[in-house]
Amino acid sequence: MNAIGLDTAQSGQLAESLNELLANYAIFYQNTRGYHWNIKGEKFFELHLKFEELYNDLLLKIDEVAERILTLGYAPRHRYSDYKSISQIQESQEVSDGTKAVEDILQSFKTIITLQRKLLNLSAAADDEGTNALMSDYIRAQEKQVWMYSAFLNRS
Repeated sequence: MNAIGLDTAQSGQLAESLNELLANYAIFYQNTRGYHWNIKGEKFFELHLKFEELYNDLLLKIDEVAERILTLGYAPRHRYSDYKSISQIQESQEVSDGTKAVEDILQSFKTIITLQRKLLNLSAAADDEGTNALMSDYIRAQEKQVWMYSAFLNRS
């Protein structure tokens, strides 16, 4: 058992999956900063603010995920070279087109939510309510964001 009363082997598996999530969040964050900096066009003011709101939220989640890994007794990865090799989300090229940026954001949310659902299963099996609650809260809020960004693109 680790310091918070969870099975060490299961905690190690959770920490590894959380590190994968952390890598995806880090790349998603940096991509979103790039969209914020480079956006152009008639929706500039609206998207510039939405992207700032999103990257600020992603930054908080990066910190929470890293701290959860530490709580489980493991070290969060912190090098972008690790993130690039682990992340399913790829670095985006400079994107100034709002529609393309929102499409990329939606794809990133799909990846993130899928990883978090996997973590829900792992954390439930390990009786890890802390990780489970964190993932559940993230998924609920992000599903709403997916709906809103999809509505922006006039998609269902």
